[in-house]
Amino acid sequence: MSTLGRWDRKVFARVAAAEPPGVQAVLPRLSQAADRSRLWLASAGALAALGGRPGRRAAARGVAALALASLTTNVFVKYAARRERPLIDGVPLARRPLRSPRTSSFPSGHAASAAAFATGVALESGALGAAVAPVAAAVAASRVYVGVHYPADVLVGCALGVGAALLTHRWWPGRPVATALPRRSAAAPALPAGAGLVVVVNESAGQGGSDAARLRELLPEAEVVERTDGEDLLAMLDAAAERAAERGGALGVCGGDGSVNAAAARAVARGLPLAVFPGGTLNHFALDTGIHTFDDTVAAVVEGRAMAVDLARVRPVGRADGPTTHFVNTFSVGLYPELVRTRERWEDRIGKWPSAVVSLARVLRTGEPIEVEINGRPQRLWLLFAGNGLYSPEGFAPAHRTQLDDGLLDVRTVRADRRLARTRVVLAALTGTLGNSGVYAAARLPRLRLSGLRPGDSLAYDGEAGPAPSDLLVDKHPRPLTVYRRG
Repeated sequence: MSTLGRWDRKVFARVAAAEPPGVQAVLPRLSQAADRSRLWLASAGALAALGGRPGRRAAARGVAALALASLTTNVFVKYAARRERPLIDGVPLARRPLRSPRTSSFPSGHAASAAAFATGVALESGALGAAVAPVAAAVAASRVYVGVHYPADVLVGCALGVGAALLTHRWWPGRPVATALPRRSAAAPALPAGAGLVVVVNESAGQGGSDAARLRELLPEAEVVERTDGEDLLAMLDAAAERAAERGGALGVCGGDGSVNAAAARAVARGLPLAVFPGGTLNHFALDTGIHTFDDTVAAVVEGRAMAVDLARVRPVGRADGPTTHFVNTFSVGLYPELVRTRERWEDRIGKWPSAVVSLARVLRTGEPIEVEINGRPQRLWLLFAGNGLYSPEGFAPAHRTQLDDGLLDVRTVRADRRLARTRVVLAALTGTLGNSGVYAAARLPRLRLSGLRPGDSLAYDGEAGPAPSDLLVDKHPRPLTVYRRG
């Protein structure tokens, strides 16, 4: 018997003989609750329901890590190891499980799942991870305490679980700390108590009418204008921008990405800084700039701190009077708009990366490719995505920006003119090899010209959709957008 094997059995025997106070009523029940990952799935449901956006992300990553760890441990490693379970004679009857497991003892699947879930949660939220970690450690220890695993089984299971959670970053990187992102400071007036700030609150953006009252409390000297159903948001923003310019102040908007898009175009046109209050169902732009709460924006407005970011635009070619569309996040043609809608229906339940794969498979099965010329080169595509700045991760499921003022478009396409293109791109997404796929391409370009779009083709930008002109140019506005942002 090896030294490690003797140590394993010696420690197991000591645990079996030990009677630590207070654990007899806890550890066996925890061990049973974790059967088939019931404890962790229930915990994920609670985090998603009560933890807000951070809780939903933590739950999704925790479940994804758990699934990967469980697959690796129970299907592959246990089958290869085939270690016999410990002799349970020395374990008191009160601790033993009702049914002794018959699979390989090495490694512990319970420990792997516990460590994977706790680590996955911690990768998204340190506070939530700290709350889950003691429970996960207790579940792992309980497997030795109830007599179904040796200590080495548990330790290796924990290592596999941690590794599985870290591996989820290959497909779904966590959002970086906003202060660590490169940013360019911009001049903006300090507005104590909000004097000179005109804020339009889009109440239909998803948060209800309490936002206006809160803004009046936080910034008592600001002018807060509430939009109700039936009012023209664009006209309200035009009037608000005019009043803000007369006062030498700033334009503010409370709403989701669509509202921010409309306000950004008017702020740049009049040379005004923009104060973004995240009040919509989706606040991707606010999160990418490091704005998480109203208090973040209020502090920046009062102190006069701001950053410069790009504003992208879409213009019809050959029409001097054609309308210009702006976007702060993303632009797309083809099937990408439907892909995003389908993904968002699933991502809170199964996570962003798994939902992206499911959505891609579904959209590619039912959709039709588009014929388009990209900078003069004919292409047959399933998808074309252009981000206002560099997005992460690589692939068809970009989650967040890592650059906001580089003057470039993050362009990604999925080709439709290759044999088995749909199958190949789904398999590449599943295996994390999109960068080497012959049907997927990515580039960073200062401008993008699309020609030959057919009647009926549509474009999407920042959650809005509309008809696509046959010939259009996508580039960056020559003037940056100044956004209040502290730090």
